[in-house]
This record gives sequence, C-alpha cells and structure tokens, in this order.
Amino acid sequence: QVQLVESGGGLVQPGGSLRLSCAASGSIFNIDTMGWYRQAPGKQRELVAAITTGGNRNYADSVKGRFTISRDNAKNTVYLQMNSLKPEDTAGYYCNADITAATLALLNYWGQGTQVTVSS
Repeated sequence: QVQLVESGGGLVQPGGSLRLSCAASGSIFNIDTMGWYRQAPGKQRELVAAITTGGNRNYADSVKGRFTISRDNAKNTVYLQMNSLKPEDTAGYYCNADITAATLALLNYWGQGTQVTVSS
C-alpha cells in the first residue's frame, strides 16, 4: 500500500521560514510528478508548487521567489522550502504525487496534510 506522509508544519512569525517534507512509502515502482497544494479555511485547494522526475518546476504566482520545491528521488521525498512567509500563506499543506505501484497501477495520492500558521 502506498502512502504519503508530510512533516514540518507549525507556527511561524511573518518573515520566517519553514521546510516541509513528504515521503512516499510502500510498494512503489515509479514516482512521476510530486507537488504541494494548500487549502485555507473557506477556500478551494490550490497548487503551490510541483516538480517532475526530471526536475522541471512550476509555482503559483503568489509564492514565486519565496518558495522552492525540490525532491530526492532516491528517498522518494519531496520538499518545500518556504521563506519570507506571510499571514496569507496560512493553510493546510498537502503533498500530492502520481505514483505507479508495484502492481503497475498508476494512481494519484494525497498526504494527510500539515498545518502552517503564519502569525505574530
């Protein structure tokens, strides 16, 4: 069974930094695109950043220049380095990945989410 487990959320002051991690585990054959989404109360879930196996990155306009997505393919892990955090970055952050399991079934997976709160 494949699962994604996030870590690294928390409370930080405006202007501060956090680093989120998401590790995929289970019977994995291949991982394609990995990404981070966020959802604030009363708002729709939105893409924050995504990265392909080859390292191509895509960012939401609201985080460009402040957030950096990276991955370690050997560890099946994706990271999100968040700098210059703003109160409007407060949300639940969710890891997402397209994973081919050992059964060769390609599915899209979500993590359970980690809360990021930016407040003084």
